[in-house]
Amino acid sequence: MDSSRTRGQLIAIAMAVAVTIPGLFLRITGIHGTAWVDAILFGMAVIGSAFLLAWAAEALQLDVSQGLALAVLALIAVLPEYAVDFVFTSKAGTNPDKYAPLALANMTGGNRLLIGIGWSMVVLLAAWRMRRIAQDDGYEGGLDEEVSLTRSHSIEIGFLAVATLYSLTLPLKRTITLTDAVVLASLFLAYIVRVARAPAEEPHLVGPAQFIGGLPRRQRRIVVGLLLVFAAGVIVLCAEGFAESLVETGQEFGISQFLLVQWLAPLASEAPELLVAGLFAWRLNTEAGLGTLVSSKVNQWTLLVGTLPIVFAVSSSSWHGLPLDTLQREELFLTAAQSAYAVAVLTDRTISVKEAATLLGLFLSQFVLGAVLPDGIHEVERILVGSVYLILAAAIFYGKRRTLRALLRDAFRTPLTELARGDAPEMEATP
Repeated sequence: MDSSRTRGQLIAIAMAVAVTIPGLFLRITGIHGTAWVDAILFGMAVIGSAFLLAWAAEALQLDVSQGLALAVLALIAVLPEYAVDFVFTSKAGTNPDKYAPLALANMTGGNRLLIGIGWSMVVLLAAWRMRRIAQDDGYEGGLDEEVSLTRSHSIEIGFLAVATLYSLTLPLKRTITLTDAVVLASLFLAYIVRVARAPAEEPHLVGPAQFIGGLPRRQRRIVVGLLLVFAAGVIVLCAEGFAESLVETGQEFGISQFLLVQWLAPLASEAPELLVAGLFAWRLNTEAGLGTLVSSKVNQWTLLVGTLPIVFAVSSSSWHGLPLDTLQREELFLTAAQSAYAVAVLTDRTISVKEAATLLGLFLSQFVLGAVLPDGIHEVERILVGSVYLILAAAIFYGKRRTLRALLRDAFRTPLTELARGDAPEMEATP
C-alpha cells in the first residue's frame, strides 16, 4: 500500500476520533449551550463513533466467517440507532405519552431510510458509474445494470421475508408486546446461528478498514478491539444528550420533534453505513454494498424492534408492551409495507434500475405528499403509500412465486456448503 493512501486512511481515523471529543467534553463536564449546538456536537460524536464502528467491524471479517461478519457489522453499525432508540424507550417507561411515539419514530425512520435511500443508492450509483466508464471507454453496447446477490444471500432475504410477514401484524395491535419481542429476537438468533456456520471468505476492504485489515494479526485484533470499545463508549455516553437535544431543538424552534427524531437522528446514525455502501457501489462491488444493507435491515427489523418492548418493560417496572397510538400504527404499517415490497423485489436476488428508482420514488413521495397535503389527511397519505407498496409486492410475489419457493428453501434448508458454491443451475423451483 502506498504511503499517501496510508496517510489518508490514518487521517480519516484521526478525524473520526477528533469529532467525538466535543460531545465527550459536554457529557463529562456537564456543560451545555443552546439546544441546537448541543445537538450538533452530540450528533458529531455519534457519527464519528459510527464510522469507527463500521471500519472496525469490516476488518473483523478477516477473523470470522463472512456471513457472521456481515451480521456483526450490521449489528455494530446500527449501535448508534439502538442507543438513541433505547434512550427514548427507557424514558417512555415513566412518560409514555411523550417518549413512546419518539421511540417508534426513530425506529421506523431508520428502517425506511435504509431501504428507500440505501438500497436504491447502491443500484443507481453503480448504474451511473458503469455508464460513465462505458462512455469514457467509447463502449456503445448494452450494459447489465442489475445488482445481483449470490445464492448465499438467500439466508438474509429469507429471514427478512419471515420478519416482514410477522411485522404486518404489529399495526393491528395497541402495543408491541413481550411476546413480539420473543418472536423477533428468536428470529434474529436463528439468523445468526445460520450465517455463523457459513465458510469464511476473503473480504473486500476499502478505506480505513483496508488499513486496519492490513495490520499484522495481533495488532489488527488489538486495534479492532480498541476502536469498538472506544466508539461504543462514546455512543453510550452521548446518545442521551443527542436525543434530548433534538427534542429541545424542536421545542425551541417550533419544529416537529417527531420529524427530527424520525429522520435527522437515524440519518446521523446510518450515515457511515450508507457511505460505506456508496463506496462499494462506486467501486462496482455492489454485492458487498447491498449485502451489508440487507443484513442491516434484518437486524433492525428483528432485534431492534424486538428489544424495544423489553427496554420499556424494564424501565416501567411492568409487563406492559410499548404502547402504540394511531400515528405509530400507521407508521408501522407503512414501514412494514415498504419492507414487503423490498423483499418481493429481491425474491430473485436482483434489483434493477427501474426497481431501485421505484423504491426511491415511493420513499420520496411521502415527503412530497406530507408537505403539500393538509394535516388532517396525513393518515390517508400513509395508508395510501403503504397500500401501493403492498399491491406492488403482491403482484411481484405472484409473478415470482416459483422463485420464492426456491429462495425460501435456500434460506432455511439448503446446506451452507452448497450455497457457498454459487448459483444453482436453475434458480426457479419446480412447480
